[in-house]
Amino acid sequence: MERTFKEKRDAVIEKYESIVTRKNRIDENFYNGIYDRYENPVLTRDHIPYFWKYDMNEATNPYFEERLGVNAVFNSGAIYKDGKYYLVARVEGNDRKSFFAVAESDNGVDGFRFWDYPILLPDTEKNETNVYDMRLTSHEDGYIYGVFCSESKDTTVNNLSAANAAAGIVRTKDLKTWERLPNLKTKSPQQRNVVLHPEFIDGKYAFFTRPQDDFINTGSGGGIGFALCDDIENPIIGDEIIVSERKYHTITEEKNGSGATPIKTEKGWLHIAHGVRNTAAGLRYVIYAFVTDLKEPWKLIAEPSGFLIVPLGKERVGDVSNVVFTNGAIVNEKNEVFIYYASGDTRLHVASTTIDKLLDYAFNTPKDPLRSVLCVAQRCELIKNNLSYLEDRH
Repeated sequence: MERTFKEKRDAVIEKYESIVTRKNRIDENFYNGIYDRYENPVLTRDHIPYFWKYDMNEATNPYFEERLGVNAVFNSGAIYKDGKYYLVARVEGNDRKSFFAVAESDNGVDGFRFWDYPILLPDTEKNETNVYDMRLTSHEDGYIYGVFCSESKDTTVNNLSAANAAAGIVRTKDLKTWERLPNLKTKSPQQRNVVLHPEFIDGKYAFFTRPQDDFINTGSGGGIGFALCDDIENPIIGDEIIVSERKYHTITEEKNGSGATPIKTEKGWLHIAHGVRNTAAGLRYVIYAFVTDLKEPWKLIAEPSGFLIVPLGKERVGDVSNVVFTNGAIVNEKNEVFIYYASGDTRLHVASTTIDKLLDYAFNTPKDPLRSVLCVAQRCELIKNNLSYLEDRH
């Protein structure tokens, strides 16, 4: 016997409440000493409020069907404000259009609930079709800035998949009222994965960029760039200095891009970024870290070898398999760090650590020597030191 409208509605509400109130625990099966993983994602399509998807009126929806479904919740900007953890997540509807929505938690690892309404951006870019992957920066000028990908159709070619990517900019003080600024203008044909630096540099706004020749391929783009901007309300940058280079046969061979807003530490600016390489199964995205100089944030001072976070187990499966991606991290008053990363372009996870652990990792993990024979020699040196230490202990 088919359930009644009320029974269907109540079952949906009950499932939603069980998801958003579910406690999250550290995954005891994973250990690397650098960070903790958690058993459950922090945001999924099941965290979307039911009243975003269903018409709750029996007269107009007698079968209690989804009217506006949601496919995925992932790549999220993050900010810590007044003791609470806020994520501005990318929500992708069944129609493939993405939009932004604020989710709030008391502890940063579970209990995230979306606010009643998603963010309705000012419609100032009339050719814009899609928006996604917002980075949040609490800037010293007093505003919270969101920098995101503003995507439009490439009308210069006869290809419905061809797109143009630009860096859209908004700002707010309360995450509720958003002012849209002009898109960032650069010399590069396309810009994605752009992050606003949180402090003025020589009295100017500073951006970490990712210059590329077309929507998918970086082409001549050499890696993560750095550039200055005189006026955020008329955002134009000139030459871009490459900070973190793409390198052959590494995790950044195909492309790389900034992730979370740089974290200021006593030893330098800590960056949590993404790197991409090509495989027989397609592009593989991982997360890596590096540190730049405090006074000259375009200068690289620490570059540990390899990836920091890689997709494991169920994280490898999703709309786009074998991908982890971050565009948000939070540091609280205890110097605890929460790295929010998506897997499979489908769901959002958290990894927790501390500033001290990340700095130890960044400065004491050897650099990639870039050749197999040298990598083996590097590992043999570690083994030799360990065996000598263990023998002395006995």
